Amino acid sequence: MEERPETELISIPATPRASTPEILTPSGQRSPRKEAATAKSWTPTSFISPRFLSPIGTPMKRVLINMKGYLEEVGHLTKLNPQDAWLPITESRNGNAHYAAFHNLNAGVGFQALLLPVAFSFLGWSWGIISLIIAYVWQLYTLWILVQLHEAVPGKRYNRYVELAQAAFGERLGVWLALFPTVYLSAGNATALILVGGETMKLFFQIVCGPLCSSNPLTTVEWYLVFTSLCIVLSQLPNLNSIAGLSLVGAVTAITYSTMVWVLSVSQQRPPSISYEPVSMPTLTASVFSVLNALGIIAFAFRGHNLVLEIQATMPSTFKKPAHVPMWRGAKVAYVFIAMCVFPVALGGYWAYGNLMPSGGILNALFGFHSHDIPRGLLAMTFLLVVFNCLSSFQIYSMPVFDSFEASYTSRTNRPCSIWVRSGFRVFYGFVSLLIGVALPFLSSLAGLLGGLTLPVTFAYPCFMWVLIKKPIKYSSNWYFNWILGWLGIAFSLALSIGGIWSMVNSGLKLKFFKPN
Repeated sequence: MEERPETELISIPATPRASTPEILTPSGQRSPRKEAATAKSWTPTSFISPRFLSPIGTPMKRVLINMKGYLEEVGHLTKLNPQDAWLPITESRNGNAHYAAFHNLNAGVGFQALLLPVAFSFLGWSWGIISLIIAYVWQLYTLWILVQLHEAVPGKRYNRYVELAQAAFGERLGVWLALFPTVYLSAGNATALILVGGETMKLFFQIVCGPLCSSNPLTTVEWYLVFTSLCIVLSQLPNLNSIAGLSLVGAVTAITYSTMVWVLSVSQQRPPSISYEPVSMPTLTASVFSVLNALGIIAFAFRGHNLVLEIQATMPSTFKKPAHVPMWRGAKVAYVFIAMCVFPVALGGYWAYGNLMPSGGILNALFGFHSHDIPRGLLAMTFLLVVFNCLSSFQIYSMPVFDSFEASYTSRTNRPCSIWVRSGFRVFYGFVSLLIGVALPFLSSLAGLLGGLTLPVTFAYPCFMWVLIKKPIKYSSNWYFNWILGWLGIAFSLALSIGGIWSMVNSGLKLKFFKPN
């Protein structure tokens, strides 16, 4: 028998690594893969090591290396839902760390930060600073948990907060626990943004127009309608990645007006009767509930965790380049800027106005105490930046609601939404939010109650999810730490909700952001 050359013994041609087969999602992106749990765990390709390959000839070596890469890729494919390619959150998966930073900044900084000096007026310097630092570090930890749990199970991406809750708590309980607070955060913020944006547009018009205003200016409700119409026009952008530019505008405007507000406040002369003693209440019960409501305001300042998984779902993910890497990189940058906004606003606002801080927050204080000392153009620019930020924030907080509408439609019809159906959903949602805001104009004053009701989404549920999905060793420090944090979050949620309801009923902390003239 004639001896064949060594090269003919190889029936599978050696192919370069770049030609490794891959499966594409409906949107054209590579399927995400979950990284191996540990480097030391055994896998079907563990035997294909450099030590094993060293005595083998070059052609065979290339074949086995290619086979190893193929098995690694195929062994970590994500099971895809074709419906995801039709929905706004998962329709486009070309996000990156920059988009993550823009979206997290837009969701994390906003009008709620302007209320932090109000909380300080009831807590004082020491407890106010301690509470703010604890809340910031706590929510940063739970943010890291959500980023890590996005692909916690091999072959599965949890693209929405409710999906992760169902995986952790069960199908029914997960929906009951997560659906209400996440929808309340999205829809409640959208309605509050309409109220704040409309009232700010009215003040901006009054400042710019001055004495030249017509004798029949638009009413506050009409300004709400103008702002809602602008929101509806911008909401026609199809998916979450397409609003990255708007999120950048929202982030830049939020950072700018937050900085302008506290710099203008500390640069002016402080009121003569200023005091830094916490606001005194007539009874001990009133004091306790006021403090709880103030803590609710601080909790509400760190909203946005209901959007973390949705933002991460817009990114491509592979075995070698999982989505959590760019997501965490963008989130870290975003929360550095968030800290640069919320801490100076809280500390500078309280230093400038003390317990004279009006219930509407630092912007109201600036307008009330220094409207004649600050150039009219500078005030107008500040209000205009607030309007731009509200327009941008409306889009990212409404996207989960748009996604729910379209998911219901596509599951019933088994086809994607047409342009007209998609536009109809968004017009309907915008005007429903407007009607709720007009019917309940005090909604924007419930920051403490909103913070209490939605606190588990940010501070409690992620800790429970980590224990139930990652399953750390029972009675270990990790196990105890997350259970304690989670139950503390639930206890704070109940207490702060009670404090918010009491303050609303007694009008002790009724937070009207801008009082229309």
